[in-house]
Amino acid sequence: MKIARPDSVVESVCDAVTDFLKSPRVLIGGQSSAATSGATYTVTNPATGEVLAHVPACDANDIDLAVRAAAAAFEGPWSKMLPVQRQSLLLKLADLIEENGEELAQLETLNQGKSILLSRLIEVQSSAEYFRYMAGCATKIEGATLDVSIGIPPGMRYQAHTRKEPVGVVAAITPWNFPLNMAAWKIAPALAAGCTVVLKPAEETPLTSIRLAELCLEAGFPEGVVNVVTGMGETAGAALVAHPGVAKITFTGSTETGKLIGVQAMKDMKRVTLELGGKAPMIMFDDMDLDLLGAAAGIGVFFNTGQTCCAGTRIYAQKGIYEKALEVIANVSRSLAVGSGLNPMNQINPLVSAKHQSHVKACIARGIEDGAKPVLGASAPDKGFFVAPELFTDVRQDMALMQDEVFGPVVTITPFDDPDEAVRLANDTRYGLGASIWTNDLNKVMRYVPKIEAGTVWVNSHNIPDQNMPFGGRKQSGIGREHGSRALENYLETKAVCIAYR
Repeated sequence: MKIARPDSVVESVCDAVTDFLKSPRVLIGGQSSAATSGATYTVTNPATGEVLAHVPACDANDIDLAVRAAAAAFEGPWSKMLPVQRQSLLLKLADLIEENGEELAQLETLNQGKSILLSRLIEVQSSAEYFRYMAGCATKIEGATLDVSIGIPPGMRYQAHTRKEPVGVVAAITPWNFPLNMAAWKIAPALAAGCTVVLKPAEETPLTSIRLAELCLEAGFPEGVVNVVTGMGETAGAALVAHPGVAKITFTGSTETGKLIGVQAMKDMKRVTLELGGKAPMIMFDDMDLDLLGAAAGIGVFFNTGQTCCAGTRIYAQKGIYEKALEVIANVSRSLAVGSGLNPMNQINPLVSAKHQSHVKACIARGIEDGAKPVLGASAPDKGFFVAPELFTDVRQDMALMQDEVFGPVVTITPFDDPDEAVRLANDTRYGLGASIWTNDLNKVMRYVPKIEAGTVWVNSHNIPDQNMPFGGRKQSGIGREHGSRALENYLETKAVCIAYR
């Protein structure tokens, strides 16, 4: 069934979701199956803490089967398909995502906890749009002719050109904050380029990835082109990264895990792209449009309950507007309803797991211990994995609260006077994923955007990506870029061809 009106409450879970939750299984070589060991693990509903489903706990044996299936498909039927045929399959998959949109959205909200509004508009609709965008790229892969200056042997002439060829089997490892959308970010360009995929979703949120793989089969993709394995990072994930049949790794997640993956990739000289953590600053000049402060807090900070890598968790407000910014952001924070994502009127939803809830609470406690002043002090429901929004003042740049990723509804606000000092403070972090500048002065925009060390700098907005806009990080926020037609380059090898003739 197609998605319901985006802002409608889920009164009861649809039958398709109930049926799916009875026995979700991995998909390897086109076959739906349990783990070879028979082992399972539980995934929970973050809004209640109750068990949602039992999912296969894959190990190295399952990973080997999945990679071999992907390799066989790559060498077999998939390699024989024309680009226009890959395009057609991707377009069909986009249609199926929409046709099954409400099922996917409800699954996502039940498993991840996010607002059903976000599940419908981003996890479903944006994912479908991304598959359509990448479908168009499948028929536009091109090389180049090259003028060469080879002078030997005498009388011989040369013509040279480049070919773009798919890299092979791709290991795609996705995070738990946007499970279906991140799967689309990985799978769509890989398939458009002609690669095959083994997808390992985050252990907390595997359900929509499994369902997506089933839709790939329904769309007509050959068996083995898209495989999904579930399980723990230290077993299934590590085995996938280390498998010799994998040619390319694409990972979104924490910087710490990304470093481990990067080391393993370099051991094998595998191609790798990493989209990692962030600690995004928002620099608010005193000439900014104050009417945007509400959006800055709601979208820039608390979007998806702060569980976004680009969340603007460090606000630097110029002294002329500091008190006003503090007042507005505090009022917005207090106004956000806390509750289950099945009701779209709730803007602060549960965090993904009890483990992550404990992490966020520990970050808040550490901030208070270090001397930061909490402004809100609100409470959250006891049932489920909820944490109420918190806003801190009186923070120092060396505090963990200012340097470490919290990944929850927690924000700091700091006054500044000198703009150059604000930029220095904004850059004073190991991360460099996203940032924003808020001003009506074009001169400030042109002067300070080049000085911000981030992969994306928004002006008078924050945390709003687009499928045509490259996305990725600097410093310890990652390597490479996703989105845009150039995202295909992550999944293509460049081969030079030199032809001699007389």
